[in-house]
Amino acid sequence: MSNWQEVKLADLCVEKGVQTGPFGSQLHQKDYVAVGTPIITVEHLGDNRITKQNLPCVSDEDKERLSKYTLQEGDIVFSRVGSVDRRAYVHKEEDGWLFSGRCLRVRVDRSKIDPYYLSAYFGLPSFKEYIRSIAVGATMPSLNTSLLEGVPIILPPEPQQKFISEIAYAIEAKIELNQRMNETLEGMARAIFKSWFVDFDPVHAKANGEQPAGMDAETAALFPFTFTDDGMPEGWTEGRLEDVLELAYGKALKKTDRIDGDYPVYGSGGVNGTHNQFLVEGPGIIVGRKGTVGSIYWENQNFFPIDTVFYVVPKDGFSLDYIYYLLETLGLETMNTDAAVPGLNRNNAYRLKVYVVRVFWTRSIKKLRCV
Repeated sequence: MSNWQEVKLADLCVEKGVQTGPFGSQLHQKDYVAVGTPIITVEHLGDNRITKQNLPCVSDEDKERLSKYTLQEGDIVFSRVGSVDRRAYVHKEEDGWLFSGRCLRVRVDRSKIDPYYLSAYFGLPSFKEYIRSIAVGATMPSLNTSLLEGVPIILPPEPQQKFISEIAYAIEAKIELNQRMNETLEGMARAIFKSWFVDFDPVHAKANGEQPAGMDAETAALFPFTFTDDGMPEGWTEGRLEDVLELAYGKALKKTDRIDGDYPVYGSGGVNGTHNQFLVEGPGIIVGRKGTVGSIYWENQNFFPIDTVFYVVPKDGFSLDYIYYLLETLGLETMNTDAAVPGLNRNNAYRLKVYVVRVFWTRSIKKLRCV
């Protein structure tokens, strides 16, 4: 390894290779359109992959106006605020997309470094720890172009870069396949939840003297077979979200007080490092309060939610599994009430209408009990 070098990121990039996305004055939420060119925001940065759910789009006119923020295959997009260690590699299918002002784009000189090697390097735990340590701001960590340009990169010769890239790509392809399988299962679970607890399909079927489709007799017996005059299943009541859960505030955790450990630290953008102490015993649900409003995360192990999120405390008789899928039907991500930093008002969320049915529901949906 004697011929490996340590160089600054800026020395590996093209001119203006590290760039901030458009400022708020250049792009407003009202500019988004239903069909157009996707624009990547922080919530779309997965583990070195760009997620495709709920992508905002801009018109061809705005794409031309914002052309300096166009992505190319091989670019790497970083989170500029919040979970600053999140990044995603731009693949061929995302070539020509745009990135938002809450992101930073890295574009390298390919004669100096393999971009996929660099993206894999950015995923090293040691680098993630380092990038979190240099971020500025205690409550909402952030990066800027100067900070990112100055990070040190370990640079092996080109053959080793290619070898490392090929291994990393194979591993991430396998991870992506597993994630797609999980997403398919989650989608099935959401569809079942909507069918059972929003559209009341089992109750409609029983009211018509039919066996609910795809449901065994034992599970079907848990659902009523009549509706009340106001259209609700017999025995169910209309209530508010506050009848089902408490949204408890996370706790501030300064970078100077954080000691790496076994417990994930959750901000509104997801996992933001680790800590040697936990605040909540898992499993648990985390809801974005500041920054990425209405984001919803499930965590199996003990965790530490910081003050940009809520964590869910179920009311008596309601399971976390039921609440997780219920929250996903409520559109919390659209409930921003603050101008400068997006925010979710807890009392507004509490007033959301829900159908109250006390359910103990496993994530597999195979063991359902109603009381």
